[in-house]
Amino acid sequence: MKRFAIRCTQALVCAVTISLSYAQTPVFRPATDFTLVGKILPTLQVYHRVDTTQHPDMPPAVKRLVTNSTGLAIAFKTNSTTISAKWCTSSRKTLPNMTAIAYEGLDLYIKKDGRWQFAGIGRPNGDCTESTLVSNMAEGEKECLLYLPLYDETVSLEIGVEAGATIQPSPDPFRKRILMYGSSILQGASASRPGMAYPARLSRDTGLNFLNLGLSGSAKMEKAVADMIATVSADAFVLDCVPNSSPEEIRERTAYLVNTIRKHHPKVPILVIPRTVREHGAFDQKVGDGVKAQNEQIKQEVAKLLRSGVKDLYLLSYDKGLGNDHEGTVDGAHPNDLGFDRMLQELKPQFLSIFRKYHLLLD
Repeated sequence: MKRFAIRCTQALVCAVTISLSYAQTPVFRPATDFTLVGKILPTLQVYHRVDTTQHPDMPPAVKRLVTNSTGLAIAFKTNSTTISAKWCTSSRKTLPNMTAIAYEGLDLYIKKDGRWQFAGIGRPNGDCTESTLVSNMAEGEKECLLYLPLYDETVSLEIGVEAGATIQPSPDPFRKRILMYGSSILQGASASRPGMAYPARLSRDTGLNFLNLGLSGSAKMEKAVADMIATVSADAFVLDCVPNSSPEEIRERTAYLVNTIRKHHPKVPILVIPRTVREHGAFDQKVGDGVKAQNEQIKQEVAKLLRSGVKDLYLLSYDKGLGNDHEGTVDGAHPNDLGFDRMLQELKPQFLSIFRKYHLLLD
């Protein structure tokens, strides 16, 4: 009798354990069922930014980089108290000046009291990962925004909620389309996680849709890239490509890029960002002189274009750089989260001042 009781107890414990395990198992759905935010151009692979088959003359490095899911996010609503994800990326190695979360992880934001607030991250664990992003949340519907990896190709993505919970697409939370073309800093190096890249922060702060065409080390204003950019439907263009372009390339290529955009988009504003100071240029004179030469050249080229009659063209400024304490970078070149914050303190007021002239902001 005693042995029978023990067996019954064991069976009950086993049943409860199985039941709890089943209750905690997320129900996954493809992220393609929800709203994709930040898409630049239509592509066959949904998480690529540009279809390279449509622009075969672009440089090989650019073709590779536009497969990164930089700037893309999934918008959805759910009443689940737990949100999970399963995703696969390529087999590329992470860069030493970036966190694995920023490079190939996920970053979840949930709207609270009318503002987007960080809620959780997906830590990558190999090429394919399943991870709980946030749990033990209060009951009720939540508006969510899940940022994809900055520096890797997202091959697949599924979002999981608890059994019985609802999950559905929510409208794109951002309006208009601001295309940003630029270097590794624009792409997100070296933010701590995808949602901290400065175009993503600008979108959450302003409600405008800043599209991230960051091309690490490869934003050099090539003719084929300029032709591709001109095909993008946008309400404004931001050019942050000075860091990757030599003074000679700036002199030879800026006019074609700006004039090509203007030909296809006669009335939209074009904003040009100079190169922010490189911290290791404070001691490395060659680096410091190089930054000055680049900025002087872009200043000359914008002035020439304005004199030639190009309208709605603006050269922004970095009066304060990344601050006076020299603590704003990871490696002397790429901003950390503090550096990006200081960049935004300078750039965002200039963006808003210009965009108001073109009625891109809600009053």
